[in-house]
Amino acid sequence: MSAGTAPHPARAIRTFHPRRGRMSDRQTTALQQLWPVYGLRVCDAVSSDPAVPFDAAGLFGRRAPLVVEIGSGMGDTTVEMAAADPDRDYLAVEVHTPGIANLLDLVHRRELRNVRVAEGDAVELLRAMPADSLDAVHVFFPDPWPKSRHHKRRLIQPTHVALLRSRLAVGGTLHCATDWAEYAEAMRVTLDADPGLVNLHDGYAPRPAHRPVTRFERRALRAGRPIADLIYRRR
Repeated sequence: MSAGTAPHPARAIRTFHPRRGRMSDRQTTALQQLWPVYGLRVCDAVSSDPAVPFDAAGLFGRRAPLVVEIGSGMGDTTVEMAAADPDRDYLAVEVHTPGIANLLDLVHRRELRNVRVAEGDAVELLRAMPADSLDAVHVFFPDPWPKSRHHKRRLIQPTHVALLRSRLAVGGTLHCATDWAEYAEAMRVTLDADPGLVNLHDGYAPRPAHRPVTRFERRALRAGRPIADLIYRRR
């Protein structure tokens, strides 16, 4: 580096792989027609001015308790939970294009008004949100990054948990689920260590009836991988 040259800022470690994948004709049509109605890109939603926080009320057209789901997959869980919970708004954050398109189609078919879909880095979006503004955060089956050298990419680690907790209102819940036993234990240790969170159960939670069983979860169970749910409340 030559004298007077500023160093490059450290690149943030991503907790996800950007993925596109092949889409069906139905999904392609949904993405083209429904994205302008229900979708937003994180890079567009995040203001460069920290004094201008993310505007959820403007996004949904009302003020209601807000749930953020990080990694909504194909959208089945998001849609089922939002349909059963119309008094809260659901913001699903995903990077898998076919999953985004499928969720848009499901939202339109179910005529749900309380779901929006964000494409991009959920951590970046959460940083732009006001403190104490979320009613719940759902992290269902995040990438376990099983290799030791990749553990730094895991979403549930102390710095990210502190961010998640700070965005929850007092009494708000953080609900995580995984089918990876080693990650489940690491999650529990990390969440227990956060002084602003309290475990609502003695260890892992009984499987909550309000979380739908997805195709991914069924495959995990058939493969003999038990499911661990962890539900914490912000103090």
